[in-house]
Amino acid sequence: MTDLVSEHTILAVVVGSRAYGLAVPGSDHDRRGVYAAPTRLFWHLDKPPTHLDGPAEEQFSWELERFCILALQANPTVLEVLWSPLVTALTADGEHLLATRRAFLSRRLADTYGAYARDQLKRVATRRARTGATNHKQAMHMIRLLLAGAHVLRTGDILVDVTPLRDRLLAVKHGEVPWQAVAGWADELLDDLAAAERATTLPTEPDRAAVDQLLYAVRERGLR
Repeated sequence: MTDLVSEHTILAVVVGSRAYGLAVPGSDHDRRGVYAAPTRLFWHLDKPPTHLDGPAEEQFSWELERFCILALQANPTVLEVLWSPLVTALTADGEHLLATRRAFLSRRLADTYGAYARDQLKRVATRRARTGATNHKQAMHMIRLLLAGAHVLRTGDILVDVTPLRDRLLAVKHGEVPWQAVAGWADELLDDLAAAERATTLPTEPDRAAVDQLLYAVRERGLR
């Protein structure tokens, strides 16, 4: 089934530290992509896979419909694929997907980004209480998620490249910032996320009709 990725990818990007502007020597190449399975494959009892690993290392791809469902749910991991500055493959269908990307955005982002960040915060705090150790990398990503959440609520764009905050974020990752200071920063950002939610002009719900039109058009082209 990996030929679905190699032959039918419509969008491929690099995410993770290299897209965030936080890469250091030896950083992973986190590859993510979207493939559009040929429409006729959906006529069989056994449907095409909704996601696939590989074929390259650190590569993961979603079938377009599954990708759209997750993006409509305001999944931060999925949405950042549509805003990654490191695009490695793009077809006409991929361009259509990128042109539709703001249709996925809604006020739900406040909940999903906040929930992801709070989950990271809880995990770090629980580990500290249990072992006395701090997962500094997890703490850094908690901060990054909170920054990204407030940013998209204010601007309508997913914040991927955080180069302006590179030194400060890497200091958190390397354990150079006391936990109390990290937790204090997180509290400030949670308040800022709430303020951004109150002021956002994003719609209450995503534009499902626009996304449905995208999917229909890609499936129609997939019959040729």
